[in-house]
Amino acid sequence: MSEQHGSEAIPVFFLSDSTGISAETMGNALLLHFPDHRFDRTLIPFITTPDDAREVVRTIDATMDRGVTPLVFATAALDDVRIELAKTRAPLIDFFDMHMQQVEAILGARGARTPARLHGVGDVKRYNARMQAVEYAIEHDDGQSVRSLDKADVILVAPSRCGKTPTTMYLALQHGLRVANYPLIDDDFTSTDLPRPIQHLADRCFGLMTSAARLSAVRTERRPDSTYASLRQCTFELKRAEALYRAHNLPIIDSSAKSVEEMSTLILQVLARRTHPAH
Repeated sequence: MSEQHGSEAIPVFFLSDSTGISAETMGNALLLHFPDHRFDRTLIPFITTPDDAREVVRTIDATMDRGVTPLVFATAALDDVRIELAKTRAPLIDFFDMHMQQVEAILGARGARTPARLHGVGDVKRYNARMQAVEYAIEHDDGQSVRSLDKADVILVAPSRCGKTPTTMYLALQHGLRVANYPLIDDDFTSTDLPRPIQHLADRCFGLMTSAARLSAVRTERRPDSTYASLRQCTFELKRAEALYRAHNLPIIDSSAKSVEEMSTLILQVLARRTHPAH
């Protein structure tokens, strides 16, 4: 493919006979390695019939007709849908086909090749656990409730706007963990004691940090020209928060340069080490 970057955004299509989450995740993981390019992303999920697929091919080929070569990522499991999608004149990156054939060869068996296996309800027990975890996260977001804190798998502690809520929701939805997040407020910065509702739960607490400049910028979007958003206030709160974390030996995760996925993985690694300590 010819190099396409600069001011022109490269069309990217994510195709799936299910939600398209897998195609987006794997495709975007590759696109991250091309920071100098701009991409115009389009998700087309639930391509469940050959007619659906043919309509998608017409859309993609119309892009080719404009003289632009798009990137097309697909994870369709249905054979008749994949056959139709493969008829596009655009280069097609078929994640499902390239990996499924290898797995089938190793196992000596043909896979079910049905859609919605990864992100459908699937294991009902696991699905229900994830939904209960999401409900728990919503109830315990930003210190709204201290009820049942002792049932939390993880408690995220940090000053306001340090990334607690997105990380909480990701851990709940993707991993079924019961996560509460607890904001540190002015009264909490007068000592290095954990706030009273979580004093007895230090073993479940993780401290989030960020840079003062980033925190100030995020807070300014919410409350511009306020003491709350000032660099001085942010610096003070982060310094006091770090002292509190270290006083209780809490794992500290810096959110300033890490994605929600990376932060969640670090938390999961700590939990795994606690569950299965090295001998």
